[in-house]
Amino acid sequence: MKIILKAALSLSLLISVGASQAADPQTFLKLYSAESQEAPSVQKGEKFFSSKHGNEWSCSSCHGMPPTGEGKHASTNKAIAPLAPSFNSDRFTDSAKVDKWFKRNCNDVLGRACTPSEKADVLAYLLSLKK
Repeated sequence: MKIILKAALSLSLLISVGASQAADPQTFLKLYSAESQEAPSVQKGEKFFSSKHGNEWSCSSCHGMPPTGEGKHASTNKAIAPLAPSFNSDRFTDSAKVDKWFKRNCNDVLGRACTPSEKADVLAYLLSLKK
């Protein structure tokens, strides 16, 4: 029963995010948590964000540690706006951008797609960073 309720919540969130294209970071956190069927962990998210995973970059290679200021792409040197939502209110508000950047950045860092649990943990960490 618990799995069915989480799947229904996940589907409901996915439909609402997909339909509107606009959301807030908490919506994405709830979605990824429901998909993973695990509670997100700030500590696991921070460790994931700052660690290399077999490729030469970590998330922090470009976004900085902590990711509260401007970052810089590790190979192009292109400026990257702060990633933490409390330091950049545009972060994690557009479902198409969230999907695009998780797909691209997870592939750069991991060489594969991130799991819903990894996304939830990283987002929980980013949401824990306050001004």
